[in-house]
Amino acid sequence: MLEPARIRSPRLRALLALSCTCALWGLSFSTMKALGLHLSNLDPKVSTWFVAAATLVVRFAASALLVGLRGLPRPTRAELQQGLWMGLFTGAGMLFQMDALSFTSASTSAFLTQGYVVILPIFSALAARRWPSLKIVICALTIAAGLGTLSGFDWVRLRLGRGETETLLAALCFAFQILLLDRRAFRGNRTGVVSVSMFACIALLLLPVAIWSARSSADMKLLAATPIAVALLFLLSVPSTTIAFSLMNRYQPELSASEAGIIYGAEPVFASILALFLPGILQAFAHVDYPNEVLGSRLLVGGGLVVIANVLLQLPFGARRPSEQEARELN
Repeated sequence: MLEPARIRSPRLRALLALSCTCALWGLSFSTMKALGLHLSNLDPKVSTWFVAAATLVVRFAASALLVGLRGLPRPTRAELQQGLWMGLFTGAGMLFQMDALSFTSASTSAFLTQGYVVILPIFSALAARRWPSLKIVICALTIAAGLGTLSGFDWVRLRLGRGETETLLAALCFAFQILLLDRRAFRGNRTGVVSVSMFACIALLLLPVAIWSARSSADMKLLAATPIAVALLFLLSVPSTTIAFSLMNRYQPELSASEAGIIYGAEPVFASILALFLPGILQAFAHVDYPNEVLGSRLLVGGGLVVIANVLLQLPFGARRPSEQEARELN
């Protein structure tokens, strides 16, 4: 009776940690929106590209510093390799996602960005040379339907233009980021070392974009122009970046990539729930026009399907078959 408990405990711990990661990522949407509005009030001509890129540079540079201050041992070659590749794919994905928002609707972007929920089981099946389990297929389809409902995605109006193409490229980059945490060759890597390498790589990758989009040195000072901007940057840098990605890097390897992708699908649900009350708080704090969103059937149905998919993921059903991780270890 003790053996199954020891097996389930790491899985439950990983589930809770990754759910917390999704909640912290969800916090970043409203916070980033409030910061953008606040900076636009300070300077209406500031480039949205600069705000997005410079904010990401500050977030990940600060995260690298915060994690590094705890003291890190000398990184191994595998740790550097994993951190740099994860930073490259994450940074590229964020760049594609930022630019795509100028050419497609937010609802389409929100849905297509989560495309890795479907991409990951396909990649895992190809790597393991076997079909994904019935449970993974059902969960992936359920969460895809939930995300489509949640975002208000319209299949009729879908066209594969620049925005949609870049968003799908972003989803592909995020899928590779998740798969890098699933590789057996990186199982012995230390989370702190990998996280610092990843954070630093993203900051360095996006720094040229921030410099290129800045009109002058005055723009560079804008992020620290008021205590409000600094406070919002702190929320983005510590909870939504340092803590969230550290939890992801630490606990995702205890699940398969396909399972983790399904759990990450809860991110827009948390973002939508927080948007029901957080904008009003940030509106009063940052002195911007940012009303709360209204609870509707879209959130109830879409969010409900995402929750159902995550519950199904934890329920044992169907014939017992090796997990993706077990299959990799057998090959």
